[in-house]
Amino acid sequence: MEKEIIESNGKKVSFITLGCKVNQYDSDAMRSLFIRNGYKVAKENENADVYVINTCSVTSIGDRKSRQMVRRIRREHPGAVIAAAGCYAQLAPDVFVQMGDVDVIVGIQNRSHIVEYVEEAAAEKKTLNAVGDIMAVTDFENLSVDAEGEVKTRAFIKIQEGCDNYCTFCIIPFARGKLKSRRQSDAVEEIRRLVEKGYREVVLTGIHLGNYGKDLHDGTSLSTLVTELVRIPDLLRIRLGSIESVELSDELIRIIREEPKVCPHLHLPIQAGSDDILKRMNRHYRLAEYKELIRNLRKEIPGLALTTDLIVGFPGETEENFRETLDTLQELQFSAIHVFPYSPRKGTPAAAYPNQVKPEIKKERAARVQALGKELAGAYRNQFFHKMVRVLVEEEKEGFFEGVSDEYIRVFIKDKDVEKGKVYSVWIDSMTDNGMIGMVQKEEENE
Repeated sequence: MEKEIIESNGKKVSFITLGCKVNQYDSDAMRSLFIRNGYKVAKENENADVYVINTCSVTSIGDRKSRQMVRRIRREHPGAVIAAAGCYAQLAPDVFVQMGDVDVIVGIQNRSHIVEYVEEAAAEKKTLNAVGDIMAVTDFENLSVDAEGEVKTRAFIKIQEGCDNYCTFCIIPFARGKLKSRRQSDAVEEIRRLVEKGYREVVLTGIHLGNYGKDLHDGTSLSTLVTELVRIPDLLRIRLGSIESVELSDELIRIIREEPKVCPHLHLPIQAGSDDILKRMNRHYRLAEYKELIRNLRKEIPGLALTTDLIVGFPGETEENFRETLDTLQELQFSAIHVFPYSPRKGTPAAAYPNQVKPEIKKERAARVQALGKELAGAYRNQFFHKMVRVLVEEEKEGFFEGVSDEYIRVFIKDKDVEKGKVYSVWIDSMTDNGMIGMVQKEEENE
């Protein structure tokens, strides 16, 4: 049952979120806690009494941006209470203590008490460090998001926390701890509530999404959750966040193939297109396995959109390794590639590896992958020219209604008589650099 929002206490809170969609969900959940306790959300450029900075630590650049943000907020709002949450706060609470600009350090756990911590720190004029041993935490912290302000069409819902993979380049398992899954009933309850408020699509997110449910030992899995979500009448779309290729079950593939509500779109990080590099990364597959999976997926789910993440310039990556990666990307024909130059992360094995790649080489390789990715994305979009796609309308912007197709392609609709939050079949008659344009061909498919 939702906690009633108490009468406004006149105080305002503002959130600054760095990093991933999981961090964004965590910020939304903490924001809901403040609202339930009588706080109002400060508008843009409006002063707040409390600033919560949800930090990122996926790279050293994320660390630096987090510190810079804390200093900027303290400089601009000297009398405000500042709370640091998220991965960097979890990994390096002493950094924030020593900075002297932060009043509350909460990290990844105990965020359900953030309002209490903020009010205690404000009353006692002291720094409160609530960061504990994340590796000792075994239960999912069940926060939830309330629909507030203007309801959007798509909600990101976190169902899983932590990671057990320990890739050699990644600090996140040390920040987020062990695999922890949300109870299926709790996730379903939150999604039902958001759908009642007007949300029409959910994106299931987590740090190690494909292993959702394994720690619960009660038969819960990504497949069982999606199967239950399909039954929610006004939920029009279910989309999966990033998932490891080795964790795709036959049952989940069947559901994506047969259930129209489940988007034919998978984000499967490859990280490298060379077995030598995959081994050094401690990735739990080899290239032949990954390629075979992609072939089978395209056979099972015609038209499937496949997107991926890739790291270039990993320690020891030779020009030959990189050319093999380019060949792999060309062969697999992803509809989008998110490329990241390798960034050494202190505390990970790869940061101490020999043969670190020079920054200028990493930059040049990233540019080559980006050019290829743009070419592949255009080729994928062109498959839909003079064809029909299903589009969930999200907003009106610059004279067009906009939304994304089931395949996660941005679509601009020329019709004026469409409604936000409804699904339409759209005939694609032209292309843009990053999307498609079309006209509605028949009545909405929401009945």
